[in-house]
Amino acid sequence: MSQLDIENQKAFGPPDETGIVTVQSNEYSVDAHSEKSSFLEEEPLALEEGHRLHKDLKPRQITMIAIGGALGTGLLIGTTSALANAGPASVLIAYSLVGSVVFFTMAALGEMSSFIPLPEGFSGYAKRYCDDALGFAVGISYLCKYLIVAPNQLVAGALVMQYWVSPEKVNPGVWVAIILVLVIIINTLGVGFFGEVEFYLSSLKVITILALIVLLFCIMLGGDPSGDRIGFRYWKDPGAFAPYEGVEPQSLAKFVAFLSVLVTAVFAYLGTELVGITFGEAKNPRYTIKKAIKLTLIRIIVFYIFSVFLLGCCVAYNDPALLAAKKATVSNAAASAFVVAINNAKISGLPDVMNACILIFIISATNSDLYIATRNAYGLSANGMFPKVLSRTNSKGVPIFALGFASLFCCLAFMVCSSSSQKVFNYFVNVVSIFGLLTWISILVTFLYFMKAVKAQGYDRNKDFVYKAPFQPYGTYIALTACVFISLIKNFTVFIGHGPFDYQTFITGYIGIPVYLICLVAYKVIKKTKTVLPEEADLVTYKAPIDAEQLEYEEMMAEKAARRKEQGKGKDLEWWYDHTLGYMF
Repeated sequence: MSQLDIENQKAFGPPDETGIVTVQSNEYSVDAHSEKSSFLEEEPLALEEGHRLHKDLKPRQITMIAIGGALGTGLLIGTTSALANAGPASVLIAYSLVGSVVFFTMAALGEMSSFIPLPEGFSGYAKRYCDDALGFAVGISYLCKYLIVAPNQLVAGALVMQYWVSPEKVNPGVWVAIILVLVIIINTLGVGFFGEVEFYLSSLKVITILALIVLLFCIMLGGDPSGDRIGFRYWKDPGAFAPYEGVEPQSLAKFVAFLSVLVTAVFAYLGTELVGITFGEAKNPRYTIKKAIKLTLIRIIVFYIFSVFLLGCCVAYNDPALLAAKKATVSNAAASAFVVAINNAKISGLPDVMNACILIFIISATNSDLYIATRNAYGLSANGMFPKVLSRTNSKGVPIFALGFASLFCCLAFMVCSSSSQKVFNYFVNVVSIFGLLTWISILVTFLYFMKAVKAQGYDRNKDFVYKAPFQPYGTYIALTACVFISLIKNFTVFIGHGPFDYQTFITGYIGIPVYLICLVAYKVIKKTKTVLPEEADLVTYKAPIDAEQLEYEEMMAEKAARRKEQGKGKDLEWWYDHTLGYMF
């Protein structure tokens, strides 16, 4: 049977007692046999020839993108202001709380996408299980985020290059052009090539963060040239909690500082969800997604919790060098608290290495941001919410017109040629975080509707699903409440202090909320959409080929086990790889 024939099949209902999923061909008339026949009245645009993505992302690529997707300047540089503003304990608690929110959000996304990974992305899940209007709102929000963050990353790359080459010698626009051309080429050559590049870039990011964690641990215990055993000294003097400037009494000031760091933590974690966009182009998606989502918790604990904990031990929140790094206008090594710790330990040469690592982080982020912007425009088009031409794909399965559309917005980065552009792009960063929060909220709301649909249509999450999100629905409700709370208090600090009201920060911090609500309400009113009833939610389309891939994978694994048993090898080299490095790759 050809791949096209498999994709044109539709699976009906949960597996029966034997574990067999009923599969029905388009040639079979379903009108008289299924109440779900409405799902088949029109083939999804994403399945049409010339509009179909290629499933060329390998499991190891998906896994590494999931691990390294959110590792970037938000962690390396964003922690600088967080530590200076709130102290080590506030940073540790804030990153742990937001990390919990991220895990529940990713678990919810993992369960939906492992059941049926949709090429239409987040808007596809929201449209299918909740409401067309929510699909449009989250699609626009996520698209806005990446149309802004991609050029912002290009500017950051140009600013990083100023660490070595002054803007008087080389115009920053040159660096913007070089990075932009590079990432466009990578994205044009197909998702397989993109995945391979991101695999190695993400691997470098992971190695960098792990090396920094080991280095900070050594510095904390006195294993550096200074020989100073720091331990928990800075948690006692100047203290674990820093007061927010201009607020009295001290207890309230420390609480305000903690709240302000929640927003910084959100920005550091933004991008974690981007791996969900890649699932529609993944090979063997169910087990690949399961592995990627399970590694999310490990990544949060190791890369975020450990790093900010050790950083708080190695640098005091009132360290003059840290305060100077906080005020740095250029996002390079000079603005990183990690470099402050390295310099305080009298380790020479590493700041240049750190700056090179930051540049790699930025190139990787720009590459994945352009990919996500492209696929999000494609998803909106495939859902009938954007012009159909944006879903057209070339012979490599690349939505070439959507790529061109996203690339045009990247040209905003040439504003770096103007000396006033840094302030503008700081506001852009403020806009990005609110759109990211709104995306998380939409994923969580969609998942609540998805669980109702699964229950109403007779599925058993314990038996019929390869991956089941833990602690549900309570985890989703907790994460949803936290996301709404952070969205509302995101820029409350503009009301604190004695200076003039910073209306630019206020507007850019909250503008995403009215944009989201206007898209939601306007689409619902104009299109007269209705909320999807649990009994009518589409748990069918795209399911059959995923079932086939799962069955093929399980048969392959069973054959491997039988071959080992027949040869009397038991746990051979291949088995040990599958159960060690294979868990990651």
